[in-house]
Amino acid sequence: MKKTNWTFLTNHSHVIICLVRDPEMRVRDLAAEIGITERAVLRILAELEAEGVLDKSRKGRRNHYTIDLDFPLRHRLESQYTLSKLTKSLR
Repeated sequence: MKKTNWTFLTNHSHVIICLVRDPEMRVRDLAAEIGITERAVLRILAELEAEGVLDKSRKGRRNHYTIDLDFPLRHRLESQYTLSKLTKSLR
């Protein structure tokens, strides 16, 4: 049987999980960890910030990301759960 390259979680989820683990992770490091381009990471960060999922602030020369762990998951099948539930077992 041929193996495919799909995953259960999206790149948006991967960014959130990484930032919960390390809120000051650099875009370059996020891209390397997730396996996507820095440009894709920047787009995902902008989308998550625009939706209110995360907030970005400066700490010295680095960005610091705060995740709203009370944010509800968006799909109707999982909307009764929050990011806290998602990330708790994946930290």
